[in-house]
Amino acid sequence: MPGESLRVVLAEDGVLLREGLVGLLTRFGHRVEAAVGDADGLRAAVAAHAPDIVVTDVRMPPGFTDEGLRAAVELRTVRPDLPVLVLSQYVQRSYAADLLDSGDGSGVGYLLKDRVGQVEQFLDAVVAVAGGGTVVDPEVVRQLLRRRRDPLSALTPREREVLGLVAEGKSNGAIARELVVSEAAVGKHIGNILGKLDLPPAEETHRRVLAVLAYLRR
Repeated sequence: MPGESLRVVLAEDGVLLREGLVGLLTRFGHRVEAAVGDADGLRAAVAAHAPDIVVTDVRMPPGFTDEGLRAAVELRTVRPDLPVLVLSQYVQRSYAADLLDSGDGSGVGYLLKDRVGQVEQFLDAVVAVAGGGTVVDPEVVRQLLRRRRDPLSALTPREREVLGLVAEGKSNGAIARELVVSEAAVGKHIGNILGKLDLPPAEETHRRVLAVLAYLRR
């Protein structure tokens, strides 16, 4: 992760995981400005430090329901360009959709906590989200594909596969390498997807975010 030094505010109520994340982020050159254990602490830390990115758990004290997520969405209401990466123990499609609905849908990520153990993927997600990218955990994408095929019935199997990879935050080049096709072919698939989802002409990155939102909402 050379050259990507980020100022991070971390919110996680589990002491061991919180300290582990602090150590991991620090080891790879990032600066953890604050590491807190509840939603109120998260709000205060963001106000005090204006970080490059927030990394937060979904469930935190006192209710252990969605306090961290609600705080993240609230923070992005005040500062729509605040990058937020949310960590969750389980797949909750509504949580992912609520987060992606905040701001303009860019600079957000939703990962399962198991992904933290895959260090390179986790750190890549932190950098991608901080840079304005949208990253959705591959397991969330897989479950959406299994449970929500009908609204995307206009898409071919290959187009659904490409859209799933877009939702994971992959670039056209990365998708081309994974599917062993040309970037031109990936671009054509994405153009077809955007057309079939009836997304209006707009700046390309924003249209990709809208496609992911459509993928999660419908």
